[in-house]
Amino acid sequence: AVCERGTPVRCGQAIRLTHLGTGRNLHSHRFASPLSGNQEVSAFGEAGEGDYLDDWTVVCSGTYWARDGEVRFQHTSTDVFLSVTGEQYGRPIHGQKEVHGMAASSQNNYWKVMEGIFMQPTEVFKAERYHAEL
Repeated sequence: AVCERGTPVRCGQAIRLTHLGTGRNLHSHRFASPLSGNQEVSAFGEAGEGDYLDDWTVVCSGTYWARDGEVRFQHTSTDVFLSVTGEQYGRPIHGQKEVHGMAASSQNNYWKVMEGIFMQPTEVFKAERYHAEL
């Protein structure tokens, strides 16, 4: 299902990451990546539609993915972590780093939001977060 803007993402939730410009999903499968030999990560699908190999689990501490916290993405079908190391392409974009899947968790597969638009939490989330039984 498509998330409405402002809906918090739970730690442990399966998500799809879609590139807004191309409509393709972050995808992985059991093929070796060209530079590092780790698992290949690519773009797949059309207009946000893809397959089960586009699903990633949000790995974080707490209940929800906090915008200022570190997060990992674990591929739901192959269990690799979305990672980046020092391998760089010469073409087509000189200096672009290879993003790939790694079997083990490490400092190379922590991600943190660096820019974007902050969306206020939905009213449902606010009620859930601050509701207390008497």
